[in-house]
Parts: sequence; C-alpha cells; structure tokens
Amino acid sequence: MDLPARAANLLARDKLDDFVDLLLDPFAQSASARSHIEKTAFWSALGTSIGGSALIACLFCFARPYNSVVYAPRSRHADSKHAPPPVGKGVLDWIAPVIKTKELELVDKVGLDATIFLRFANMCRNIFTCITIVGLAILVPINLYEHRSSIGSTDTQNFFIQLTSQGVQGRYLWGYVLLAWFANFTIAFFLWRNYKSVARLRRAYFDSPEYQKSLHSRTLLITEIPRGLRTDEGLVKIVTEAKDTGSNPRTAIARNVKDLPELIDEHNETVRNLESVLAKYLSNPNKLPAKRPTCSVNKADQTYRKGQKVDAIEYLTARIKELEMQIKEVRESIDKRNAMSYGFASYESIADAHTVAYKTRKKGPQKTSIRLAPRPHDLIWKNLPMTSKQRNWHTFVNNIWVAVLTVVWVVPNAFIAIFLSNLANLGRFWDAFGTELKRNPKTWAVVQGVLAPALTSLFYYFLPVIFRRLSNNAGDLSKTSRERHVMHKLYTFFVFNNLFLFSLFAAISSFIFAVVKSSEQEDAWSAIKDGQLLQKGMTALNGVSTYWITWLLQRNLGAAVDLAQFVNLAWGSFSRHFLHPTPRELIELSAPPKFDYAGYYNYFLFYSTVALCFAYIQPLVLPVAAFYFWVDSYLKKYLLLYVFITKTESGGQFWKVLFNRYIFLTILSDALVALVCVGNTTFGYTEWLPKVCAIAPLPVLMLAFKWWCASHFDNKLTFYTTGVTAADTENAAELKSKRTDRVGVRFGHPVLYKPLITPMVSAKSRHLLPTIYSGRTAEVDIPMAGYSDMYMDSMSHDEPGKTARGEAPAPFEFVSENQMDFEFYKNRPEFRDVAGGEGELYGKPQDLVRRGSHGTLMTQDGTVMTGYDSRRGSGDSAATRTGDEMGTTYPQGYHKTPGALRDQSPASSVRSMDIGNAGRHADHEHLLSRAAPMSREGVPAPTPGGYGPLRLGEIHTPGESDQEDTSYDYFRRGRGLN
Repeated sequence: MDLPARAANLLARDKLDDFVDLLLDPFAQSASARSHIEKTAFWSALGTSIGGSALIACLFCFARPYNSVVYAPRSRHADSKHAPPPVGKGVLDWIAPVIKTKELELVDKVGLDATIFLRFANMCRNIFTCITIVGLAILVPINLYEHRSSIGSTDTQNFFIQLTSQGVQGRYLWGYVLLAWFANFTIAFFLWRNYKSVARLRRAYFDSPEYQKSLHSRTLLITEIPRGLRTDEGLVKIVTEAKDTGSNPRTAIARNVKDLPELIDEHNETVRNLESVLAKYLSNPNKLPAKRPTCSVNKADQTYRKGQKVDAIEYLTARIKELEMQIKEVRESIDKRNAMSYGFASYESIADAHTVAYKTRKKGPQKTSIRLAPRPHDLIWKNLPMTSKQRNWHTFVNNIWVAVLTVVWVVPNAFIAIFLSNLANLGRFWDAFGTELKRNPKTWAVVQGVLAPALTSLFYYFLPVIFRRLSNNAGDLSKTSRERHVMHKLYTFFVFNNLFLFSLFAAISSFIFAVVKSSEQEDAWSAIKDGQLLQKGMTALNGVSTYWITWLLQRNLGAAVDLAQFVNLAWGSFSRHFLHPTPRELIELSAPPKFDYAGYYNYFLFYSTVALCFAYIQPLVLPVAAFYFWVDSYLKKYLLLYVFITKTESGGQFWKVLFNRYIFLTILSDALVALVCVGNTTFGYTEWLPKVCAIAPLPVLMLAFKWWCASHFDNKLTFYTTGVTAADTENAAELKSKRTDRVGVRFGHPVLYKPLITPMVSAKSRHLLPTIYSGRTAEVDIPMAGYSDMYMDSMSHDEPGKTARGEAPAPFEFVSENQMDFEFYKNRPEFRDVAGGEGELYGKPQDLVRRGSHGTLMTQDGTVMTGYDSRRGSGDSAATRTGDEMGTTYPQGYHKTPGALRDQSPASSVRSMDIGNAGRHADHEHLLSRAAPMSREGVPAPTPGGYGPLRLGEIHTPGESDQEDTSYDYFRRGRGLN
C-alpha cells in the first residue's frame, strides 16, 4: 500500500477513535473552551429570545389593525354571543381586552375547552413563580458557595457550572430536600385549587342552556351489541336492563354504510382535483395555455387502461357525475343494509341518561359498552363497530409504531445531543470546522445557542400530525378522546427522547463502553459496580443543562411567532402568488384556524417537566420557565379570543389527563432529587440514606393526593347526576317537546345525508367554460321532485325570463372575486366541518334541538329533512313509540322514494320555493312551507355566500330560513343561475 493510502487509513482510524471518544465522553474538553462557548451560547439565546420576541411583538402591534383576516378572524365571523370584545385600531389597544376579559366571559366567548387551557397556563405560571422565588433563594447560594470551595480554580470562570449542583455535598444537600417538599406542596395546592374550579366550570356547563337543549347530553352510545339485540327493541332492552329509569328512550340501531364513506371521499378529492385543474388552466382568462390539461385515470375506473392519460376537464367532470350516481344508489338502499353492532338511545331527560351511564360506567349488560354519547360531529364513525379485542389490538399496533418512531429518532437525537448542542465536539471530529470554530468562536457560539434548539423544535412541529394519523386507527370513538391520547403519546415521546435519551445519552454510552472494557479483565458485576453510572449521569446532566436553558429561551421566541401568525401569513401570501389556489382554497384560507390542544398542552407539560427536573441541576431554568409562562399565558389568551377556534368542543375533558401528567412529572422530579443526593455523595450510604428517606414519602403523598382528587371530583366532572332525583326531573312541557326528536337522523352517519360538494370556479372565467367544456350544460335526467315532472331550462343570469345560452354549465358553481371569503360560506357544511367550530361560533350549534313544522327534521349538521316516514315497518317497536314516534326514522329517500334525499329540497318547509316554480304542483308539505317556525328571532339578512352565491329569484323567509338546502338540483342545476 502506498504512503498516501496508509496516511488516509491512519487518518480515518483517528477520526473513528475521536468519534468513539465523543460517545464515551462528549464533555471531555478544556474548561476554558467549554466556559466560553456555553457563556456565549446562553447570551446569544437570551438576546435572540428577548430581542426577537420584542421585534415580532412590535411588528404584530403595527400590522394587527390592518389585517383582520389573520389577526382577528373570530371577530369577523362570530355571532354576537361568541364575538370577542371589540378592539380599537391603536397599536396597543389589544392589550386591555386581553387583561380585562374574565373567566366567566371566556366561557361564553371561546368555550370551556379554551377556558380550561388558559386556566392551565395560568396555573403553570403561578406554580413556577412560587418555585422560582424559593428555589433561587435556596439553591443559588448553596451551589455558588459549595462550588467555589470544592472545585478547582479553572472551573470558577464558568458561571453556569458554578450554578449547577456539581460539587454540592454533605449537609448542603438538605436544601435540595427542602425545595423538593416545597415544590410538591405548591404543585398539590394549585392542582387542588384548579380541580375545584374546573369542577365548578363543568357544573355550570351542565346547567347551561346549550347543554340542556342539546341532544347528545341525554343520549347514550351503546357498542358491542350482540347480534340478537341489533334492533331498536334490543337497544331498549339493553338500557332498561342496565337501569330502569321509568321512561322509555328513543333508540336507533346503526346501519352498514359499507363503501359509502370511501365513495364520498373519492368524490370530494375528485372535485378538488377538477377545481385545481381549472384554477391553473384559467388563471389568465385572456390567454389560455395552448395545451389542454391532462391527468391519469383513476385506478378504479375500468373503462380506461391503467395509467392512461386523458383530458383532465372532461374526465374529472364525468367521474364526478359517475360517483354521484353511485352515492345516490347506495343512499337509497341504506335501509336494506344489515344492522351494525352499535346504536344510540336518547332519553327525555338528561338525568335519566347520566344515571344509566353512571350505572354502566364499568360494564354494561349483555357484554355491551354503554357511555354518554359525544357530539355527533365528534364521533369517529369507522371505529364504532370495533369490539374491545379489535380496539386493543389496534392500540397495541399503534403503540408499536410509536415505539418504532421513538427508536428511529434515537440516532438523530444522539447526534444533536453530541454535536449540535456542543459544536466543539463537531470540531474535534471535523478538522475544517474545528479550524473555523477557532477562527470565529463567537459566531459559532451563537449558532450553537440557536441551531440545536431550532432543529429539535422543527421536528416536534410535525410530530403531532404523525401521531394523529397513527391514532386515527387506534380505536378511539371520538376525535376529542383521540386528541387526549395524542397528547399522552407526545408527552411520553418528549420525556423519553429528550429528558432521558438526549440528556443521559453520553452517560449511558460512557457507562456501557466502560463496562464492556472492564469486563475483559474482571467479572461483569464488578465491572458494572466500577462503571460509576450515577456519577457519569450527574456529570452529563450538569453538562447539558445549558442547552435546556437556551431551548426554553427559544420557546419565548416561538410564543411571539405564534402571536404574529407568521406561518399563516407566509403560507397565504405564497399560495396566492405562486400556487394558483382554487376559490375553495381561498375561502378556507380566510377561515379561522383551529387550535391544536394536543400540541400546545404537550409543550406546556414538557416545559414544566424540564424546568422542574432541571431546577435541581441548574436553577436558572426556573426563572426562564416562569417568564415563558407569564408571557404565553397572555399571548395565548389573545389568540383564543381573536384568532383560533375550538373545532370540536369536549366540554373541558382534557383536565384529568393534564392532572395525571402533572402528578407524574412531580414524582419524576422527586426521583431526580434523590439521584442528585446519591450521585453527589462520596462517603457512602450513611450520608445519602437519610436524605433519600426524607424524599421517599413525597411520591406516596402525591399518589394519595391523586386518588383523593379522583374520588372526590371525577364523578362530578363526568356526570350530570349519578341518580335520578326530584330536582333532576324536567318539566312536562320540556319533556313533551323532546318526544319529537329523531335520533336515527341526528345521530345518523354523516355520509347518509351530507350534501355533496360542487366544483367551484372563479366567476371571471365564467364565459370560457362553454368553450373548454363540451359536456352537458344542464341536468336533464332527474326532474325536480315535488314541483313538476317536466324539466325546465336554466334561466339566464343576465336576461331573466329567458333561457340561459352558453353561460353556466350546470356542474359548476361560480364564485365572484369579492365573495372568496369564509364569511359568505361559513354556514355551508362543507366549510363548517373544516373550520366552523361545529357551527356554535356562528350561532348555528349543530347539536341544538330545534323544531320545525310537521314533516321536517334536522340532522346533526343543521340540514333540514322533509318527507320522512314515521313508520319504519319492521324496524319499529311498541316499546319505543311515543305519540307518532315508532322506532328509528330515516328520511324517505333512504328506503322508499328513489332520489328523494337529493332530488327534493329537504329544506322546502323552511326555504321559499323558487319564483319560477312557485305556481307548480305543491304537495301538502309545501303548503306548510310558509309557516312561521318556533321562537322567531327576526329575519336574517341574506348573505351572498350563505349557501353559495345568491340565486336570482331566491327569497329568504324568517326564522330558520337559512337552513341547509341539500337537494340534488340545487347543487347541480340551481347554482348555474348565478
């Protein structure tokens, strides 16, 4: 081998040895170099955090008054009850409403989930304010005195090492024990105080008019129903066997929808694809591209070769029509499908339902599971048929994937811990960078203070999305319970990867290598005893403590970025200028964003865990964490008041999970105090044993406190009542009004009645569609049921009374430029489901029980249905009949009249008939269409986009006239008259 090759081999071997040395001891560097880098990294992180946050806050203050779409979407869209306090145009006018708005107002404005989130943030702020004051007073003097008296003069230059627990021994460790007791009692006090407040808020929530009038509050969800009881009568038998309350519930067994959800998902995706194709092709109406757009055929389409390229506009339009026909056929035959293993039972009073749920909270009769039903919008329908065994298996598989992701992340996490959190290590391994590091130490110290925390935070920004997708198949019955499990998995992942692996990786790797090396000369047990794992672990924790200070400082900058909504601003600007967004996408961009409770709760919990655990290693983390909670508690309050919405309200059910996590992190910090006492002792167990014995009662006391709170508060948090009493009985008039509830529809699968979306096209391209689309220009195959059996041509938009010619192809909906805003479409189910907060924000709660005239009933998304059949034939039950109620009722289109669900306007009893058809054949249902609804509150002003652009000849009637029109012709013919 020639000399250059041998030199290269020797160099590679040296680099490998350096890498192994780094694994063994990443902190093996000169004290002066380490002190300089850590000091500069801390000040750079502090300057970036404070300076950057102040700059971003100033930019927000100046930009806020001129961009309400981003900084106050709730104010633009909310009704009078949910609208936040008005804010002036002044630079600092937003501060006063944030400070002055009290908790009782917050419940009405933002909901109970958001209120409890802000209460939890305030609790963290108060806890760390108290612990910071006492902790700094105890630990800083002890650490400084002990360090300077026991550590060599070379380390006295490193102020951060002086503040750590390194070198603290003997009687001074009792100060750590004292702080641990104070921290535990402080946390227990604030947890107890907030548990009481949450219980009070939950009781007020149970008594609120919204909850009292909602259907889900008195409805039970029954799952794992045996085959012999999968009927309406069987459901009555099950709940009566569980607890006979003296009243018969109205029941509805679910029907198998089979491939209908997949068909609707494919339909929606195809519509969006067509919109995207048209938006790009018609982006410049004055100059169309020379080549028409093409696309690949769908894999399920057997009429074309696999992968064949076809004209995108013609093919996607035809594909949409084909999917609509398939969906319609399935919907018409749904009553012929087999019954599923789950169903719903709705009582006349809330007390009856909650009494049965409390009685069966552990186990239901006939091996069923009975629980309070969540809001219909909250249900994950595909998971409802799962058995307990299937759910456990899916959860097990999901946990395996989470474990795999955790293990996979170990490698990049280790490299961040070794190299990015200490760039001097990277310089030892990479000569060129080492030279650059020596030439510009201050610059790279700034990079160290910012880069490693930024990369860690960037990965964790996407982590909730990954866990949420994994949890969708884990068997959760509701979206809110899924979010609680996502939060739990996120927190576990953070603690294991960061606090354990990241902080202790160097100590563990050094211990393993030392044991392996020593085992060659002595037995394994002796090697393990000589490995000094505790001492190496304490050294590693002291060395990495500065990184966590910089990380917590950087999170203050993250809070300011949240306030400024930089992500929404940047993405909105980029997409509008470079991505040719469709009208639908522009409408969705202007909608208020949803608040990610799982992600934000996890951050708060993890900050608390880092701060409380590392407080005994590096006391500086305490004021940094307290400052963060002080700042973010107010910033998040503004965001929840003016920007974010709660997409699915759980009524404050996150609290118990948060409480349990806080108990865990407190016990974890107690274990760390014990390790500090043992690891810093050099004179044997006689010195550390008394201190460990003094700490040992703390975990036991915290577990006892947890048990006491659970037994004292949990039933009050969950159930309106645990037994029917005279005080729980509602008045007879209220009970009578509830006998007309249609549980089968309101708790029916959304795919059975949810309106299909229509392709949206910009109105500026209206005149081009007849020239680029050669398909049908009107729907002629399905007559408008309820009006006439004759087809009428579409009316001209510009010349009323004349037939439209070449202006509005029926399969499209045109949207003008000034109506591409969520404000015009917030009551449409397709947009409300994405960013509508269940409709409550806009005065349209989906689960509120509302009455129409005879022949009408409302689904869970607010859709009014007419022409239902109150007698379901074989599905009725004498046990469930109350008045004209006979078992589960479905709209007529489900099993009788073909096409009734889509071809007839379900809202015809509350919306006026089109002027052009007013004189045609009207049945007895239409005779009641002008009847005034109950509890009229005035005439709502027609908005051009309330349910699409205003059509010529459309009139709105008072009361409930703004309810959803879901007729097939409305979505496929009427919109062409824009």
